[in-house]
Amino acid sequence: MDMDIELTEIKIEGGSQEQQESNQTPTRGFQQFDIIATIEVNSIRDHHYVSPSQSLSPSSTKHIMKEWRILEKNLPESIFVRVYEGRLDLLRAVIIGPAGTPYHDGLFFFDIQVPSNYPASPPKVYYRSFGHRLNPNLYANGSVCLSLLNTWYGRPNQKWNPTESTILQVLVSIQGLVLNDKPYFNEPGYGSYSNSIDPTFKNKSLHYNEDVFIMSCKTMMSILNKPPKSFEEFVSQHFRDRTSNILVACNAYINGQAKIGDPIIITAAKETTTIITAATETTTSLTSFTFKVAAGFLYPKLVDSFVNNGSSLESVELLDTSKNMRENCCRRILSSSRDISNVNTSKVLLFYQMRQSTGFTLGP
Repeated sequence: MDMDIELTEIKIEGGSQEQQESNQTPTRGFQQFDIIATIEVNSIRDHHYVSPSQSLSPSSTKHIMKEWRILEKNLPESIFVRVYEGRLDLLRAVIIGPAGTPYHDGLFFFDIQVPSNYPASPPKVYYRSFGHRLNPNLYANGSVCLSLLNTWYGRPNQKWNPTESTILQVLVSIQGLVLNDKPYFNEPGYGSYSNSIDPTFKNKSLHYNEDVFIMSCKTMMSILNKPPKSFEEFVSQHFRDRTSNILVACNAYINGQAKIGDPIIITAAKETTTIITAATETTTSLTSFTFKVAAGFLYPKLVDSFVNNGSSLESVELLDTSKNMRENCCRRILSSSRDISNVNTSKVLLFYQMRQSTGFTLGP
């Protein structure tokens, strides 16, 4: 029987119906748009553009008020925005990573400031990266590269238009054009190869997605450790609701059952036992060995972050990615690198990192 069939769906039975509903809806009880009082500087002290403030003209102020109403009425359900009554030039937004992408279930925060001549000039946008560059358009230093912001070249109709462009348009563009399922092809000059049949580009894209997911998980932990002001409750509730989604996906990726971003469906439990069944089967791992090693190191830290946040793990069968898994990885690296002329430098580096972490030795 030919079992080399690409897996397209993972189903897990586990958790209550209430848990499943919360995984599929925006964070409960948190308004998508809200105006924050800034009587106390504490509410904006961590905003990237807190200083200096921009003095807005009456016409700019009027335009900002109009944009606030647009945001309040038209935000997609996966985008949340806070504005500040004492600092009309500032906004903060968070985008929930879209399903079917390596960004799924993650949170991506952006600090925004409108210039004094707004909307003649586009807003300034800073991505809270926590030091990770997980997209060609989002730099580790917080820069956002987007034609609509005039921070990247583009056709005239892609650039900021003072009479038509809005902050809502900026946020939706980031969500749809930046946080997509194949971010590798956002690199300049690579876009034309996104539908290429050349396996070289497909493999590079898959490996890029693996790196992105690792960085997205690291970003999750950073956000839980230090949530942005005015979003503390949102962050905590979001990850309590999404823990099952994230960990089940991690399990499937580490086991090689699914590519990063493959659809994974969680169904309500019929019994108390958690069962994972693949909709199709494969004899080929759908994720790379390097990814499995990196994810194996990260997994227990991610679980700890969720537990410390108050997440329930009752519906998830946790993987053992601790000492035994890492020792097996060490042995595999060594067995594939016995011939010194065939040594893979990156694998050797991973081996030494794992040996230091686990105390694993070669023996006699």
